Amino acid sequence: MNPSAAARLAPHPLTPGPGDPAAVRLLAGWYATGRPATLTDHLRRYGPLPSAAATGGPTPSPLVDAVAAAGLTGRGGAGFPTARKLGAVAARRGRCVVVVNAMESEPASRKDRFLIAVAPHLVLDGAVLAAMAVGADTVHVCLPRDRTAQYRQLSTAVDERRRARWDRVRMRLHALPHSYVSSESTSLVSWLNDGPARPQGGPPRSHERGVGRRPTLVHNAETLAHLALIARYGPAWFRQAGPPDEPGTLLVTVSGAVRTPAVLEVALGTPLAEVLDRAGGATQQLRAVLLGGFAGTWLTTEHLDTPLTRHDLAPLSAAPGAGVLVALPVASCGLTETARILAYLAAHSARQCGPCRLGLPAVAEDFTALATGRADAAVLSRLRRRVGLLPDRGGCRHPDGAARLAASALHAFADDVDHHLAQGTCPAADQPPRLPVPPATAPETWR
Repeated sequence: MNPSAAARLAPHPLTPGPGDPAAVRLLAGWYATGRPATLTDHLRRYGPLPSAAATGGPTPSPLVDAVAAAGLTGRGGAGFPTARKLGAVAARRGRCVVVVNAMESEPASRKDRFLIAVAPHLVLDGAVLAAMAVGADTVHVCLPRDRTAQYRQLSTAVDERRRARWDRVRMRLHALPHSYVSSESTSLVSWLNDGPARPQGGPPRSHERGVGRRPTLVHNAETLAHLALIARYGPAWFRQAGPPDEPGTLLVTVSGAVRTPAVLEVALGTPLAEVLDRAGGATQQLRAVLLGGFAGTWLTTEHLDTPLTRHDLAPLSAAPGAGVLVALPVASCGLTETARILAYLAAHSARQCGPCRLGLPAVAEDFTALATGRADAAVLSRLRRRVGLLPDRGGCRHPDGAARLAASALHAFADDVDHHLAQGTCPAADQPPRLPVPPATAPETWR
């Protein structure tokens, strides 16, 4: 991504509020210079790699301990404790492998693309430090095949490091086929093992036997960038932002009916309404927000004061997820938007189990009938039954996310459901789409 392309995603002209300097971390270099960081820029700001990452083994490295004390959790969506993944891989015998998940297959998210565009060396530092902590000799960086500009940009950063003899491990870039489920960790491992980029259910787990049958650590790009900062500044510094039980910052892609769609860095615990305000505020009255992405949850505006934490969002069956916040105005139809997403999710399933082959297409078809005013009288009870059958039955979590989205739409847009059933489509159904939903066509290849 070139500087002008990065600027279109940047929170410009917005600047950090005077009371929240702790929330500007990963994007500090961008705020300071307005340009992507070269290795020289990176060294000037952060200095050399810290020596806190010892070789993995039965005794946790100082970096694993620091990450545990910091309370860092994964920023790819699941929110799993980062130190536990590091420790599980480090405890295995033999040489390990690290995989950087930079696929960002969530269509409404731009955070990892933006981070790699403006601070690639933070991500790569984190990958190298993680490799040193678990005793790995190779880092595989996985990017989507259709983002050639991003691949070139990261390739330039890797070349800079190679010429400077900066890294103590081998770094390899890979361009993978791009589908919604290709960013799942087992999909990456499968592809790196010359298989399809599809989720692989069941044992062994990647940390036990992954790439080349070696213990494998898979982390999201943003997670590794946070790890690189914890290695330099320590867990106490990391905990200066966010609440004690969910510390740190995260990158959020804010879009929809806001004045300045942007990738923002916010402290965990920031109310959803404040996140929208940092993107310039709503351009018109809002009906709801989509939180977490296409596998996320629709929340009505009465919940906008909710802090952005897993703990506070759990009672609403929601979570920060992939760091996506889409503002839906009252002039748009939430059922129409949801039907488009569900059709896309059904088309992009791996089709390896019943919920993906049969359940998702059936739910998407029913939801489309509801959204277009063509539903029969039994559609609502049928939808609720089918949505309830999807979770915890698939080979991966893809059906669970689709079920969560569908169930939340039926709840958040209950008035629209009644209108569509009794009177046909609402006037808002004819409005242009708000969400960036790709065509509902199956991936051309899994290799």
